[in-house]
Parts: sequence; C-alpha cells; structure tokens
Amino acid sequence: MTAMATGVALVLTACGSGGSSSNSGSDSGEVTFWDTSGPNESPVFKKIAEGCATKDGYKVKVETQAFDGALNNYKTAAQGGQGPDVFRSEVAWVPQLAKLSYVADLSDTDLAKDTSDFLEAPLGSTKYEGKTYAVPQVTDSLALLYNKKKLADAGVEPPKTWDELKAAAAKLGGEKSFFLNNDAYYALPFIYGEGGDLVDAAAKKIVVNSAANVKALETAKGLLDAKAATTALDATNSYSNMQAAFSSGEAAMVVNGPWAVADYLKGAAFTDKANLGIAPVPGPSAGKGSAPVGGHDYVIRQGTKAKQSSIKFITCMASVESQATIAKELGLLPTRKSAYQNADVKANEVVAAFEPVTKVAHERPWIPEGGELFDPLKVGYADFLAGKKDAKTALDDVAKAYKEKVVTEYSIG
Repeated sequence: MTAMATGVALVLTACGSGGSSSNSGSDSGEVTFWDTSGPNESPVFKKIAEGCATKDGYKVKVETQAFDGALNNYKTAAQGGQGPDVFRSEVAWVPQLAKLSYVADLSDTDLAKDTSDFLEAPLGSTKYEGKTYAVPQVTDSLALLYNKKKLADAGVEPPKTWDELKAAAAKLGGEKSFFLNNDAYYALPFIYGEGGDLVDAAAKKIVVNSAANVKALETAKGLLDAKAATTALDATNSYSNMQAAFSSGEAAMVVNGPWAVADYLKGAAFTDKANLGIAPVPGPSAGKGSAPVGGHDYVIRQGTKAKQSSIKFITCMASVESQATIAKELGLLPTRKSAYQNADVKANEVVAAFEPVTKVAHERPWIPEGGELFDPLKVGYADFLAGKKDAKTALDDVAKAYKEKVVTEYSIG
C-alpha cells in the first residue's frame, strides 16, 4: 500500500553531461520515468532523478502519474509497446506485470547480482517464479499514529491491544478516540493479528473466510459497537475523512503509514510535530499486532530502447545515498539495511519509529493476482462494519468473488 497519490502530469528533462553518444548504439540514452508518488514526494524524487542523470551521463524525463490510474495506464501503454522505460510500481503490481511480460527480467543484470543489503520483506516483492523483475525503492507498513497531548491529558498510554484501546475510549471521548478506516488494506492488521490470511498461495487455497478472519473482523466491529471508534460508512470517503479527523485533532488515534505523516503535519493538531506519536499497531494481545508489508519497486519495461541507461538510473535511485536522502526529506522507509545506519536517517523520527514496525511486518502473497484481492475484501469489510452482513456471510461472499474472478484455479478452504 502507499500514498493516496493524486497529481497532474509534470514533465521535466534533466540533461546529463552526455547524451546518446555516450551509450552503446542499442541504447537511446534517454530514460522516461513514471513516478507514482504523491505531491509531497514527487519533487524529491524528481531532484534525485535529475542528479542521477547528470552524474551518469544520460537524459531523464520524469512524468508523475496519479497512483490510482497508474497501473492501468502502464498496462495499456506497455501492451502497445509504449510507455516509460522505468516505472515506480506498487509492490503488489510486480508479479502481475511480470506474468504479463510487461516488465524486463533483471536476473542476469547487475541489479540482481548483490541484493544482500536489501531487507528481506521488500526484496520478496521483486521476485516472480524464481526470477528478479524489480528493485525495491521504499518499504512501508502500518502503525498506530496518535495525538500525544490528547493521550497524555487523558492519562492514557498508547494501547498495545485492541482491548486496551477499547478501555481507553471512555477517557478519550468515546467514538472520537479512534478512527477506523473501512478500506480493505486496513483490515489486514486485524486479519494478520489473528493468524489469518487472504489466500494460501503455496496450497492454492482461498482462506479469506476462515474462522480466524471472522474473529478478526468481529474485533474491528467490536470497537464500533463499544463506541470506542468511528468510521465513515461511505467507503469512498473513508480515507479522506480519517485524514481530516486526525489532522484536526478530532480523532485521537488512527492506523496509517509513513506516507500520511506529511499531510498530518499540516493539520491544526500537529503544528508542533512533536505531538505526533507513532507506535506498533495493536493486536489481540500484546506483541501480536501484525501490519502488512507495503511499498514500491522500480521496474524496467520489456522492450525498452534504453535498458542500459535504465539499469544505471535504478542503480543510482536505489543507492544507499539516494535512499538516505528520501528518508531524510520525506520520512519514507529505506529498503537497504545500511541506509538505516546513516546519521540523517537515524535522526528522522518518523523513520526511527517505523523501523521496528517494518521488521515484524507481515508479507502479503506475492502472486500476480495479489493487488486484485483488495476490491472484493473492501466491499465485504465495509458491508460488515455497516451492519449489512454478519462477518461469516461477508467473508463467504469475498471468498466466492475470489473464486469466480480473481484466483479461479484456487479452491475455497
């Protein structure tokens, strides 16, 4: 998962000291990079991209793509042999694009030679059927973000379990204590915390309607029923409503990722950024919370005319130096272990707070259909939280949708 990016196309060209003449005849010497980050992040990525091109002697054209439409735009372009040379892909998109042959196999390139410095979880998202198709850019996960002043004034510690959160609600204004986002990705900490999952890829089984997942969803709704949380029954606006409630100080706590911090710090509740607290997501018991792995990877389009320049570009963009700059300026989490030893990275409070969260983050199933698992779950989760269906019925409907439309060769249960 990543930032809810919106943006307009922004194009710039950074010309290096050398053009196509400095590259082999088979390489155009110009890299088009589709950046799917949001408006808080894209200027930093653009600046790093320009620097990489200047340093290594090729041209780069950076185009920002709104996140919500980026995957479909890329697939449409790639199908016709068009599109960017390098694409910032959400981790779940990589196996899908690899299966479609829309991204290049990087297994025999320098990009796959020494990956020991990359964190294991994000590195897992770059593989498909034993081959390497991507390089990790940033990783992320979900954490409990809280208003330090509100909790301190109420004499409440950041809750480690959902029961503790429920118990603290009376002191924090009841429903205003926690905003529960009813989107599918935000159901995963409840599901993973109970030991559940959406599918068992190794066994090719659909397990979304397991007893553990029924319990997980009932835990989430239990917060609403106890008046310990609120949600937006309109799923379309749930995320924006959560952002507004927490930024303004109306809600004391939310679960969200590092991409959201820049927006929160613009809000009235966090004019003093030290008021923003970050802790692991609560679980059914202390230490049992389990938030999902998210993030982004760099991929190279199959058929690019600038493969060698694209390899140089990704090598630079994914370097320790570049990752440290991204962490320092944006608070996004590096995928390289050594980047966390950088003094500037260590000094970034957001990164420091999220680092232990990423170490215990739960890997999602890295299958081509991984990204498509969310839409049916989003409907089922929202329907359940709104009281339209009980948990078992809602999850049975999700399992049926998976079988009919997403992983048709899997069995249910």
